[in-house]
Amino acid sequence: MTTATLLTPASPPAERIPEIIRRLRAEHPDACCALNHDNPYQLLVATILSAQCTDERVNKVTPELFTRFPTPRAMAEAQRTDIEEAVRSTGFYRNKARHIQEASQIIAFEHDGEVPADMAELTKLPGVARKTANVVLGVSYHIADGIVVDTHVKRLTNRLGLTTNQNPNKIEKDLMALVPREDWIDIAHLLIFHGRRVCSARKPDCTNCVLNDICPSAGF
Repeated sequence: MTTATLLTPASPPAERIPEIIRRLRAEHPDACCALNHDNPYQLLVATILSAQCTDERVNKVTPELFTRFPTPRAMAEAQRTDIEEAVRSTGFYRNKARHIQEASQIIAFEHDGEVPADMAELTKLPGVARKTANVVLGVSYHIADGIVVDTHVKRLTNRLGLTTNQNPNKIEKDLMALVPREDWIDIAHLLIFHGRRVCSARKPDCTNCVLNDICPSAGF
């Protein structure tokens, strides 16, 4: 009898998490960052744009945006109204354009055009909180400083009984205590892909979920 067969939905999160990760890796071998980008700067901008917006919409906007403003300096020196118009369809476009331009100014003139590979420096940038910083650090620099917590991660970790918190920062702390550091980057991608493909917000497909026998929220 394997360890997995002994697990139940009531098993402690620390006992279930290795099996959760193992199954999700097998189910979603293609899990990765869904935002198209060629470098850390493009990823930073794309992640800022992704707030309250789908990755698909962001991926439609960024090719033209980066063609017009390919570097932090070009974005920093652009007319704000031009940036606003380019990102309008992502929603909250005035705030996003301001954050992108102000962050670009700091990157261009204080960091020699390079996106800092440091949590403290990243979170000093306008529009950059821990979620965005974790995306850039994990995807672009392969630095596991924390765990990305977006709407999918928040929903699934609560459904899986890995946390009872609703605050993203508290959820991140709970996950960091449960998940081995070498899995911090991957766990977010895996949960996001599973949330999009199986465990949707409105109608989770529990019948076809690979975690249904160890998930306390599974319903058939």
